[in-house]
Amino acid sequence: MPTLHWIGKEKVINHHMDVPYKVLEHSYGFKDAKQSAEETKSGNKIIHGDNLDALKALLPEYEGSIKCIYIDPPYNTGNENWVYNDSVNDPKIKKWLGKVVGKEAEDLTRHDKWLCMMYPRLKLLHKLLADDGAIFISIDDNEQGNLKLICDEIFGSGNFISNIIWEKNYSPRNDAKYFSASHDFIIVYSKSKNQWQRNLSPRTDKQNKFYKYNDNDGRGLWRPDNVLVKSFSETGVFGIKNPNNGKEYFPPKGNCYRFSEEKSIQMLSENRFYFGKDGNGKPQLKRYLFEVNDGVVPQTIWKYDEVSHNQEGKKELNKIIEGNVFDSPKPYQLIERILQISTNSGDIILDSFSGSGTTAHAVLNLNKRDGGNRKFILVEMEEYAETITAERVKRVINGYAGNEGTGGSFDFYELGPSLFIENGILNEEVGVDKIRNYIFYTETTQPLIESAHNDNESFLGKYNETSYYFYYKPEEITTLDHTFLSSMKTKAEQYVIYADNCLLTKNLMTKYHIIFKKIPRDITRF
Repeated sequence: MPTLHWIGKEKVINHHMDVPYKVLEHSYGFKDAKQSAEETKSGNKIIHGDNLDALKALLPEYEGSIKCIYIDPPYNTGNENWVYNDSVNDPKIKKWLGKVVGKEAEDLTRHDKWLCMMYPRLKLLHKLLADDGAIFISIDDNEQGNLKLICDEIFGSGNFISNIIWEKNYSPRNDAKYFSASHDFIIVYSKSKNQWQRNLSPRTDKQNKFYKYNDNDGRGLWRPDNVLVKSFSETGVFGIKNPNNGKEYFPPKGNCYRFSEEKSIQMLSENRFYFGKDGNGKPQLKRYLFEVNDGVVPQTIWKYDEVSHNQEGKKELNKIIEGNVFDSPKPYQLIERILQISTNSGDIILDSFSGSGTTAHAVLNLNKRDGGNRKFILVEMEEYAETITAERVKRVINGYAGNEGTGGSFDFYELGPSLFIENGILNEEVGVDKIRNYIFYTETTQPLIESAHNDNESFLGKYNETSYYFYYKPEEITTLDHTFLSSMKTKAEQYVIYADNCLLTKNLMTKYHIIFKKIPRDITRF
């Protein structure tokens, strides 16, 4: 498989492992059209902070759980006229590159910088994606080729699904230097191609308009459809008799009917053939609208009159928030199409380059329309995460410019401090609850769900017949001894116990299937 090499690659291919784990700090909840300090616990999240850190922070709760990821990363066009700096020369990115890549960063081209920025983020997105999930990435010609190669490397070339062409403009731009770009790409990869199942695309009015005939027999609208398929066999060829004139019609040479003779007789009795306006023509199949109402197989070209275009996306955003800073926001209809194909009720959708919040808008719209319960997670690093991203979501929920509100709720978070400080010491400022959740996740890859129990306060939970304990007190040295053992109430086949010290003998621990892990030395870093 071809691989892509660039300056700085060797410094970033495993950088996602070195990203410090930071906690999420709740800022406010938005529910019932008002903001409060209480968590809504709706599952909808907007996170303000660098998406590399935020993606790492999501792992304890969401690794392998995200059904659909949509991202609209910088296209790396060299355009520096707007706040979401599209040439990857943002001071935050430059500072990060200097720290991670080192002196080599001074020699990087803008393509090298873009690849260094994207690679570790895609690695973390791959971890978060469910085995039956898919990622959709908007891009244009500036980095489409490079993106395809690094996605082949990270997701596996065998998991490539499609390269969709989206018609982003409805008219040419006369100020274009060479060609007026009419399309963007949406690259699609699955986590595991044999597990991902796409839904059908919804039918459009344009597709339905061909169903204009009605026999008033209760079966509804229909259109004529072809009855022939190619065939090089002369055996099994039969004719269909037109009941109006008694003439028998055989398929032309090299063709046959797409059904058996027995089936054709049944279809004749059910009036499933159309013989032309005067009733004396060759047979055609009556294709009923109710037979295809479930949708159509998604195509790889998405026209603007089906999923809208950039100009409409900007117009819609200006209705919601006047004076927004986005030149070409994606229309929510485009994201809705992605969600219709790739999600069902209850699925989780992640957008780690969330910009104006279009993905949340699409999730809320679709939930209202089909009664679904999809959840969104947005990550935005810029300061407009509150004033535009979150504000848009609030107004979509409440209603705007004559549009009825979708309803819904979300929680807003800031990235907090790292879980570990210098020399690998636990950062007690993050709080014991967040440390406990981290410990349980590193042991089980499951989120810790605190519930009532009759065990001691160090008990984390039981998973796969193993009971986990985190014996930790910020101001004291904890010791695993007989006194602690006597306080344990949960029966299990094995016990994993974290503490500062251990006074139990090896024989005793072997006898009772106890594994001691020293704090902080034995805490897993990921």
